[in-house]
Amino acid sequence: MEVEEDRFKQLLKDRGLKVTRQRLAVLEAIDSCPKEHLTAEEVFELVKVDCPEIGLATVYRTIQLLNELHLIDRVNFDDGFVRYEMGSALESGLRHRHHHLICIKCGKVISFQDDLLEGLEGKIAETTGFRVVNHEVKLYGFCMECGGDLIEEKRE
Repeated sequence: MEVEEDRFKQLLKDRGLKVTRQRLAVLEAIDSCPKEHLTAEEVFELVKVDCPEIGLATVYRTIQLLNELHLIDRVNFDDGFVRYEMGSALESGLRHRHHHLICIKCGKVISFQDDLLEGLEGKIAETTGFRVVNHEVKLYGFCMECGGDLIEEKRE
């Protein structure tokens, strides 16, 4: 984890922020769950293991700051919770976020990496002069456990 900690320290310094134990702990907690989309309360539970003195209010303030700096991204799956994942500033250059597949039965969220909208973005740029630099896609349906595979069989 030393490499990640050094990377996080540099990211904070590059943005003119003091490197604090709490900021590092929040970044490390979110980074430690790459396939998860954590609520602030879940981040707090992870962070307080190594920083028992940290308060929930500090975690909320830290999350807000890190989100504003794009070190973490805020995601909403329409389930009443705001969730967080590692952000777009961690990659060099502009990038599209990954997409999310959301099961409407069990609420499971699956990240989907392929960018299938490049053609549409090109057409938008060509016809309107508008350059898309990012987008967010949420697709709703049924995961394999909730019958997603049965729906495909019915179509055949």
